[in-house]
Amino acid sequence: MNKAQLVEAIADKMGGRQQAADAVDAVLDAIVRAVVGGDRVSVTGFGSFEKVERPARYARNPQTGERVRVKKTSVPRFRAGQGFKDLVSGTKKLPRGGEVAVKKAPKGSLTGGAAVTVKKAAAKKVTAKKAAAKKVTAKKAAAKKAAPAKKVTAKKAAAKKTTAAKTVTAKKAAAKKTTAKKAPAKKAPAKKSTARKTTAKKATARR
Repeated sequence: MNKAQLVEAIADKMGGRQQAADAVDAVLDAIVRAVVGGDRVSVTGFGSFEKVERPARYARNPQTGERVRVKKTSVPRFRAGQGFKDLVSGTKKLPRGGEVAVKKAPKGSLTGGAAVTVKKAAAKKVTAKKAAAKKVTAKKAAAKKAAPAKKVTAKKAAAKKTTAAKTVTAKKAAAKKTTAKKAPAKKAPAKKSTARKTTAKKATARR
C-alpha cells in the first residue's frame, strides 16, 4: 500500500479524500519533524519512531569486498509496539469491519510532547484552509456588492446629465421667448414718431 492507497482507505472515515490526504500529510509531517529534532514519537499499541546515532565504522563493499570507511551518521528507526506485533504474528485476530483497538498512551509516556505536536500541526493546517476559504468568499461577496454599486452610480450620473441637459434646454427656450417679447416693444416708439410727423404735416397744411 502506497500513500495514495492509504488516503483512499481512510477517505470514508475522514469525510472525503481531501480531508484524508490532509490528515495523512499532517501526521507524517509532524512525525518527521519531531524525529529530526531528536524527539521520540510513541503510539501505544502501534510503535515508536526515534532518531538513532550510528558511530563511524568500517564496512565491506558487497560487490568488490573492499573494506570501506563509513562516517558517523543519524538514521530514523521504527519499533513496532506489542499490540502490532501480536496482530502480525497471529497471536491476536484483527476485528472484522472495525478499527484496530489501540490503547491510549498513559500521561507522560510520550517524549517531548510528540502527540501534542501531531494534533497541533493537523489543527493548524485545517484552520489555515478554513481561513483561506473565508477570504475567498469575502472577496467574492465584495465583488458582487461592488458591481451593483457601480451600476447605481452610473445610472445616477446619467440621470444627472439628463437633468442638466433639460435645464440648459429650458433656459435657452426661456431666453428665446424673452428675446421675442422684447423685439416688438422696441418698434413701438417708431410708430409714435411717425404719428407725430403726420400731425405736424396736417398742421402746416391748415396754416
